[in-house]
Amino acid sequence: MEEAPNPIAGKKRDKDDYSRIRILVIEDEDYIRQIITRMLRQIGFEHIYEAADGTEGFKEIMRTIPDIILCDIHMKPIDGMTFLKKIRKLGHPKISGLPVIFLTSDTDVTQVKSAKELRVDGYIAKPVSPKLLKQHLDDVLERKGV
Repeated sequence: MEEAPNPIAGKKRDKDDYSRIRILVIEDEDYIRQIITRMLRQIGFEHIYEAADGTEGFKEIMRTIPDIILCDIHMKPIDGMTFLKKIRKLGHPKISGLPVIFLTSDTDVTQVKSAKELRVDGYIAKPVSPKLLKQHLDDVLERKGV
């Protein structure tokens, strides 16, 4: 599988310029995935990749090497926690440290704690507004120097 060229490699981005950032949305519900994708386009993202579950998401990561990932937790056959665990343990320098933000309707304290132990970079409770999504993305992108 050929790796797509990275549009932001070696370039400093303006805070509100999302046009070169690659983002992967992993969400099993088509309707929710479409809403999130639409919000991302409104924010200014142009390189948006989609996957319907963790298995498809992992393949998409290997193909595109995104700059940031938005991922649902409750999916089958591979849920978000298993997906995150898998990429963190991969040992690939460009993939293991990718920033991941969980999008979920589950705000259970145990679930949040487990996500933090796996080094999740953010946690957004659904339903999410464009403003809240942008705030979380800005925080993580700034922390990660993207």
